[in-house]
Amino acid sequence: MGKRKLCLGLIIGTIAGGLLSLIDRDARGYATEKMSAFKNDSSYYIKRPSEAVKNAKNTFDRFNTAFTKGADNAINALEQVETSLEKFTNKNDGEELNNNL
Repeated sequence: MGKRKLCLGLIIGTIAGGLLSLIDRDARGYATEKMSAFKNDSSYYIKRPSEAVKNAKNTFDRFNTAFTKGADNAINALEQVETSLEKFTNKNDGEELNNNL
């Protein structure tokens, strides 16, 4: 019940906020421009569904490549930190051994 009320409140708030923002002339012009562009784009892709699928595949491939590259960079950075910590820890362990002798 609480989840339903929350979702309903979010939807009503979104609609109310969108309608209130349309009081401004610039916002109405911007919304009209974007809706027109959306209409044109959707009409284009409805007539050419294979191109829509091709573009979606290309976009997903670019995202996947960028994500993989970012993950590889993060793993590389973690390995460098680990190596640095191991060198620092081993250096301190060697100093402690020399001080105890």
